[in-house]
Amino acid sequence: MSKSDHSFSDSERAGLYRAIYERRDVRSQFLPDPIPRPVLARLLKAAHHAPSVGFMQPWDFILIDSAEVRQQVLASFNEENAKAADNYTGERQQTYRSLKLQGITESPMNLCITCDRSRGGTHVLGRNSIVEMDLFSTCLAVQNLWLAARAEGIGVGWVSIIDQGELAKILNLPDNVYPLAYLCLGYVSEFADQPELEAKGWRSRLPLEELVHSNGWGAPLDDEALLAKLTK
Repeated sequence: MSKSDHSFSDSERAGLYRAIYERRDVRSQFLPDPIPRPVLARLLKAAHHAPSVGFMQPWDFILIDSAEVRQQVLASFNEENAKAADNYTGERQQTYRSLKLQGITESPMNLCITCDRSRGGTHVLGRNSIVEMDLFSTCLAVQNLWLAARAEGIGVGWVSIIDQGELAKILNLPDNVYPLAYLCLGYVSEFADQPELEAKGWRSRLPLEELVHSNGWGAPLDDEALLAKLTK
C-alpha cells in the first residue's frame, strides 16, 4: 500500500495547516453578527469528535447568550485580572494593564466547555495511571472547536483569568463537573498576522529546533535533514 493512499489532497492539507497557523486567541475584534445555527452545530460536532481516553467523552457544552450571566462572569474576570496585574511591576505591569484579555460581553456567544470527572465510572480504560486524562481529553475538544471555528471564519478567545469555583457557581455546575474552558465566540473584523502577545512584545515564539530532543531530555537533535526543515 502506498504511503499516500490515506493522505488528504494538497488543497485539503493546505486548509488544515492554514487553520493551525492562523488560529488566534481573539479578544477585541468581535463583530455583533450572530453565529448561524448550522455553523454553530458544525463547531459543536467537531468538538464532540475529539479523541478521549477510554472513549469517555467527558465534555459538555454550555451555550451562554444571557447578558446577566455574562456580567457575572465579567465581574469574576475583573476581580481576578486585578490580582494578576499585581504580579508585575513597572513597565511590565503597564503593558499587562494595556492588554485586552477578554471579549465576554463583546462576542455574540460565550461557551463553557466542561469536564465531567465522573463520566465513564470509577474505572475508565486508559485512565488508571494518569487520572487527569479526562481533563486532557476535554482540551482536545477545545482544540477541535478552535480549529473548526478558524476554518469557518469565527474567532475564539479563551478566558483563563477567572475563578473556576466562582464560575462553577454562576453556571450551577454539579460538584463533579469542572469548568475547563470559558470561550468567547464570534465573527471578527480580522485575524491578526501574529498572536497578540507576540505582536505586543510580551513573549516571542520559541525556536522549534531548541525544543526537539533526541532519545532523552537535553540530547541535541542529530537528524540534520529534519533540523534543516525545522529551522526554515
